[in-house]
Amino acid sequence: MLGAIIGDIIGSRFEFDETPAEGFELFGQHCSYTDDTICTVAIADAILNGRSYKEALLDWCRRYPEPMGAYGSMFQQWIHSANPQPYNSYGNGSAMRVSAVGWLFDDYHDVMREARNSAIVSHGHREGIKGAQCVATLIYWLRTVRITKNEVEHAVRKNFGYEIPPLRDIYKIGHEGHFDGICQETVPWAIRCFLDSQNFEDAIRTAVMARGDTDTKAAICGSIAEAYYEVPEEMIERVYDYLPDDMLQVIEQFYTRIQTDIKG
Repeated sequence: MLGAIIGDIIGSRFEFDETPAEGFELFGQHCSYTDDTICTVAIADAILNGRSYKEALLDWCRRYPEPMGAYGSMFQQWIHSANPQPYNSYGNGSAMRVSAVGWLFDDYHDVMREARNSAIVSHGHREGIKGAQCVATLIYWLRTVRITKNEVEHAVRKNFGYEIPPLRDIYKIGHEGHFDGICQETVPWAIRCFLDSQNFEDAIRTAVMARGDTDTKAAICGSIAEAYYEVPEEMIERVYDYLPDDMLQVIEQFYTRIQTDIKG
């Protein structure tokens, strides 16, 4: 969960304004959490506290109506609708918010079902659902060591049909100004950034340097990387400074639950 939030905050300032350069400062004054973090917290809150995904998303997004970068236009309408319904989206929002599912469920079928349920309240298109299922399942596989890092590309292709392009191709597209806003692009691209990384920080940097939807690509990459690498304590401490108390309470509850499950 913190992997996604760290990626979101580090990538936030590069989505609209700055262009990342080699060795860029990870946390700056223009960084902030975006809708990626808000929705990630909402999904965790739903699972931890027995709320529906729809209820939790509406609660948190209405609680924080103006995040950095705003919500996507269709999701914004969904948030403020009198009777929000799925709108057949395959935007990458379903995949960036799903990380808690990959940690809080311990069976493949449960992970697939809950990832679908977390997506379908808004992102009803099969590609939106698949994006969420792929990210959650990959987190589950890696944290439980059901597959190795070397097996990821084959497993993703076999189970979800994603072809993961070389990093040089992703960088070329990003540097040409393309904005990856859909699951079919952002999910496999974020996976490649993880696969070509050496550690957690390197994964985040690689995703941000790919440009495009930097906060969401880094959030998805970071959520996967957390399941494989150790997250540096100094990055965790820095990211806490950006978050309000109610989000920190859910995060604390999340990691207390995980540690309890491990000890149990």
